[in-house]
Amino acid sequence: MRIQVNEIFDGVRITLCLSFLIYASWSDYKTREVSNKVWAVLAPSAFALTSLQFFMFTPESLGIYALSFVITSALSLILFYAGAFGGADAKALMCLSLALPIYPTHLLQQPLGFVSPLFPLTAFTNAVLLASLSIFYALLRNLLWKGKNKRGLFEGLEKESVGRKILTLLCGYKVKISKLEKVEHLYPLEDVYVNETEESRRKLLVLPKDEEREDIIKRLLKARDEGKLENEVWATPGLPMLIFITAGLIVALAYGDIVWNLLRFILK
Repeated sequence: MRIQVNEIFDGVRITLCLSFLIYASWSDYKTREVSNKVWAVLAPSAFALTSLQFFMFTPESLGIYALSFVITSALSLILFYAGAFGGADAKALMCLSLALPIYPTHLLQQPLGFVSPLFPLTAFTNAVLLASLSIFYALLRNLLWKGKNKRGLFEGLEKESVGRKILTLLCGYKVKISKLEKVEHLYPLEDVYVNETEESRRKLLVLPKDEEREDIIKRLLKARDEGKLENEVWATPGLPMLIFITAGLIVALAYGDIVWNLLRFILK
C-alpha cells in the first residue's frame, strides 16, 4: 500500500509538471511569452504535493528537497540576470525543482544512464545540449546565404575579432532589416555607432539585450536609409527555451543526463 501511494504521488507530480511545461512551451513558441498565472498555479501545487509525500513517507528527503530548490533557484537567477535566460525559463526551472527535486524512483525504474542527485540539474543540462544543436541550423543558413550571394559573410565587419565572428556564425544568420523590425523574437547581432572621427562603424554584439533591441534597430534603419548599410544584417532568433527545458525533462526521465553519459562513454 505504501509503495502504491508513493507511485501515485510520483505520477501526479510528473503529470502536473509536464502538463504545465507543455502548455508553457506552446505559449513560448507562439508568442515568446508565458503568463505568470502558469507559475502561480504550478509552484504552490508542486510544493504541496512534494512536501506532503516526502513528509509522510520519506522525511529524510526534505533536506535534499530544500537543497535542490536552493541550488536550482540560484542557478536560474544567475542565468536570468546574466541575460542567458528569460524570466519564464528561470521560473520553469524553479517550479521543476519544487515538483521533481529528485528522480521519481517510486514510479519509474532507474533510467538507462546517470542522473544527478539534484534532478533539475539533469533536465537543465539536457536542455542546454538540445538547444545547442540549433547551431547546425545557423551554420546551414549561413552556408546557403554565402552560396547564393557569392559574398563574404562579414563584409564591413573585417575589423571585428575572430572570436566574435565565430560566435556570430554559430548563433545567428543574415536577415533583412525590415524582417528584423517586424519579427519580435529576432534580435540584432550587430549595431552601428559613430567613432571619434565621426564615421559610422558597424560592430558585432556578443549578448543582445531585449531592452536595447528597439534602439539598435532604429540605428540600423537610419544607417540603411543613409546608404551606410546594406539591407541585411546579422541577427539571432530568441530560442523558445521552454521547449528545450520540457524536452530535457522528458529525456532525463527516460534516459538520464545526456552530457554525463556521453562523457562516461568516451572515457571508457
